[in-house]
Amino acid sequence: MELPIILVNFKCYEEGVGERAFKLAKLCEFVSFEFGINISIAPQFVDIKAIADEIEIPVFSQHIDPIEAGARTGHITALSVKEAGAIGTLINHSERKLDLDRIKRCIELTKRYGLISVCCSSTLEEGQAIARFAPDFIAYEPPELIGTGVSVSQTKPEVVSKTVNEIKRINPKIKVLCGAGITNGGDVKKALELGAVGVLVASGIVKADNPEDVLVDFAETIKQ
Repeated sequence: MELPIILVNFKCYEEGVGERAFKLAKLCEFVSFEFGINISIAPQFVDIKAIADEIEIPVFSQHIDPIEAGARTGHITALSVKEAGAIGTLINHSERKLDLDRIKRCIELTKRYGLISVCCSSTLEEGQAIARFAPDFIAYEPPELIGTGVSVSQTKPEVVSKTVNEIKRINPKIKVLCGAGITNGGDVKKALELGAVGVLVASGIVKADNPEDVLVDFAETIKQ
């Protein structure tokens, strides 16, 4: 996957569902192509197929359950998101936490079905544990800063850089994203300077008064 990456999580915001989700996805696609950078998106499950069928930028799922296909009503399988058109999935977001055994199982399923795994970590210690399961990405996101507009890359730079270094020590193949409170190009620039290969962002774009302005700010920073 081309780096650096801006991964936009639509969460379950009203601004990111149905037709609004499609418009936001088209906007992400436009800015991605205009600046030649990787903007990927994680819409709600019910919107994955409609978006993936029409949008050319990478689409991720927001979650999978650590199960195979079968008689399991209401669950989300790796197979189902792959069939819908997702190329990868978030795992263990702070709003959808899993224990380590389930995280390991989810990563195994992504490998089996050829999906890119982006595992979220709330702490350095959790990131170290997850790194031993060899996901493709680990996104460091302290939950107390999520949705606050206060960037982790600006307020906890030493923790971000230490997390990057520790994860690389355990497995140099794992790429690290920075999340929580990312709202402007300065936050993105700082994350990249600290060793991250991109950012995981949600409300900073999805709920912005003008999402295009924010995306362009991010993109211009990356292109500098």
